[in-house]
Amino acid sequence: MDALRKEEVYTIEDIYALPEGERAELIDGKIYYMAPPNTKHQRLLNDISTEINMYIRANDGGCEMFPAPFAVFLNQDDVNYVEPDISVICNPSKLDDKGCHGAPDWVIEIVSPENKPMDYFTKLFKYRAAGVREYWIVDPAKEMVTVYRFEKETMEEYSFGEDVPVGIYAGFSIKVQ
Repeated sequence: MDALRKEEVYTIEDIYALPEGERAELIDGKIYYMAPPNTKHQRLLNDISTEINMYIRANDGGCEMFPAPFAVFLNQDDVNYVEPDISVICNPSKLDDKGCHGAPDWVIEIVSPENKPMDYFTKLFKYRAAGVREYWIVDPAKEMVTVYRFEKETMEEYSFGEDVPVGIYAGFSIKVQ
C-alpha cells in the first residue's frame, strides 16, 4: 500500500528565491505563477491608479495607493503572499520596506483570462477572511466591475462607463473604461 503523497508547502522564502523577473503569488502554501499583463490590463491599471492617487492627494485621503508589483503579506504568515493590481492601505503601521503586512483596506484586481478563477474565487475568499474592507474585480472581457464591500456584506456590479462609488471614501467614484 502506497503512503499518501504529501503536497509540498511553499513559503515566502520560495517566492523570494524565484529567478529574476519571475512573478508568483502564494496562497495557503501553493505557488501560482503570474503571466505578464497585457496592454489593456496596464492601461486600466494606470487609469484607475491615477484616479485614486489624484483623489487621495486632493482630499488628504489619509491612505496610500500602491500598484503592482507590491508585496502584501496577507495573513502575516509565511504561506500567503499576493501582489494585487492595486492596494490601498490606510494604516501606515502595516507598511514597511518589504510591503504591506496584513490586509489592505481596498484591493483592486484586473482580470486576465488566465487568472479568472483566482480573482473571482480564491482571492475573493482570502481577501474577505483577511479583513480587506473593499474588493473590486475589474473584468475587461465582460467590461464589468464587481464590487464587494465586506463590511456591509454587499456585492454590486457596474458596467464600464458607469460611475463606481468607492466605499472607503464617501463622495468619490471612478468611471472605469
